[in-house]
Amino acid sequence: MTVADTFKKLHRPALLGLAVAIGLAGCAGLPDQRLANEALKNGDIALAQRNYQQLADMGYVDAQIGLADTWVDSGDPAQLAKAEATYRAAAATSPRAQSRLGKLLAMKPNATEAEHHEAESLLKQAFDNGEPGVLMPLALLYLQYPQSFPNVNAQQKISQWRAAGYPEAGLAQIVLYRIQNTYDQHLGEVESICKQALNTNDICYVELATVYQKQNRTADRDGLLQDLKNKFAFGFVSGQRVDSVARVLADPTLGTPDPKTAKELLEAAAPSYPAAYISLADLEYGNPDLADIDQIKANIDKGHDADPTRAELLLGRIAYEGKSGVPDAKGALEHFEKSVPEQVSGYYYIGQIYRRGYLGYVEPQKAVDNLLTAARRGQNSADFALAQLYSGGRGTMPNLTNAYVFIQLAKARMQAIGQPRPEVDELFQTIEQQVTPEQRAQAQQILHQEMAARGAMSQDSAAVAMHALPENQEGEDESL
Repeated sequence: MTVADTFKKLHRPALLGLAVAIGLAGCAGLPDQRLANEALKNGDIALAQRNYQQLADMGYVDAQIGLADTWVDSGDPAQLAKAEATYRAAAATSPRAQSRLGKLLAMKPNATEAEHHEAESLLKQAFDNGEPGVLMPLALLYLQYPQSFPNVNAQQKISQWRAAGYPEAGLAQIVLYRIQNTYDQHLGEVESICKQALNTNDICYVELATVYQKQNRTADRDGLLQDLKNKFAFGFVSGQRVDSVARVLADPTLGTPDPKTAKELLEAAAPSYPAAYISLADLEYGNPDLADIDQIKANIDKGHDADPTRAELLLGRIAYEGKSGVPDAKGALEHFEKSVPEQVSGYYYIGQIYRRGYLGYVEPQKAVDNLLTAARRGQNSADFALAQLYSGGRGTMPNLTNAYVFIQLAKARMQAIGQPRPEVDELFQTIEQQVTPEQRAQAQQILHQEMAARGAMSQDSAAVAMHALPENQEGEDESL
C-alpha cells in the first residue's frame, strides 16, 4: 500500500484531474488540455501524457503539473521522483503544485522527518491559498507519523476542523475510525457525515455502500445505487467511483456480497473507465458462475493498458492456480514480477513460488525477501507463510525463534481483520509448545523490532485511508 502503492490500491484515489484548459479544443492539430484532463480522469494515460507533454514543452506550468500527475498515478518509483521534482519546481508560484508536492511527501515511503515537516508546511500553505483536498492528507500525516509531530493531537485537529465547518474534516474523521479499527462502532456517524457530504464528495457513495452492506440494509443500498447510476449517466460521478462501489458490493468481508449487481456496475463503468475491466475480470475470477476463463482474459485484455500491474497480478494468479489448464509457475512468476512494486500481493505469490519450490527447487532467501516485503506492506497471509517457512525448514534449517515471531504477527493480523483461520491457530499452538523460554524471549525482542519497522500505521490501513482523498478539482485555471 512503498506508500506509492496506495495511490492505486483499494479505490485508486488519485492525484488526478488537473483541470486547466487553454481554449485550444477547436484548433486542429494543437494539444488540448481539456482532452488531457478528461483522458486522465478516464484512465487513458497515454492520451493524457501526449497532450500534457506538448503543452508542458510550450512552458505551461499547469500542464507540467498535469504530466506529473500521470507519473504519480503510475506508481513507479522513478516516475514518482520525476513528479516530485516537477511539483517542487512549480511550487514557488503555484498553489496547486504546493498541494500536490505536500500530498506526495506526506505519502512518500521512507520519508525523512524533514520531509514530513515540509509536507505539513506545504499543505498548510495550500489550504491558506484555498486549495481543496488538503486537510485529509494533513490528517494522515499526523496519524501516520506521530513521532514527527509529538505536539499534535490528530483527533483534536479533526474536531477543530469539523467545528469550523470544513466538509473534508468529516471524511478525515472516517479515516481515523478506519485506522483505529473502530469504523464498525461509528457506522451511524459515518452515515450522517456522508449523507451531508454526498453532493460535494462522491467518495461518500463508497462509504454509504459500505455502511449499508455491513448493516444488511438492502433497500437503502438499492436506493443509493439508483442515485449513483443516475449521477453516472449524467456525468456527475466518474466511472472510477462506480468501480469503487462495485468492489464494495463484491467484498465478502463487508457483508453479504452481491456479485451480479457488482458486475452490472462494472460493465456500465468500463467503457468510459477501462480500469473497471480489470475489476470485472477479478470479480468474474472469484465468481466462476459469472464468466468462463476466456471471457475473463478478454476483459483483462481490454483493461490491461489502463491498469497494467493489477492486470499482471490477475494473469499471474491464473497461471499460478492453473485455471487455463495446468499450473505454470514460470509464467506466473513473469506476470507477478511485472505487477510489483505496485501490487503487494505480487510479492506474496513470488515468495510462495520460491518457498514451495515450484520452479523445481526451493530458494529460501528469495522466499523470505519477498514474503517479508509483502508482510511489511500489509498482505494478510504473508506472515503465516513466513511462519510456515521457518517452522518447516524446507530448503533451510528450521528457526523456531523466527517462526514464533511471524506466527504471532499472523495471529494478530487475523484478529485485527476479523477473519479467523484455523490453520493459523493450529500452527500457533504447535510452535508455542515447541519454543524454549530462551527462544521465546529472543522472539519477543525481534517482534518489537519488526513491529517498529512496520511503523505506527500498517500499509493496508494507509491504503484504506488514501482511498478517501478527494480527487483534485476540475475547472478552468484563470491564470491561463
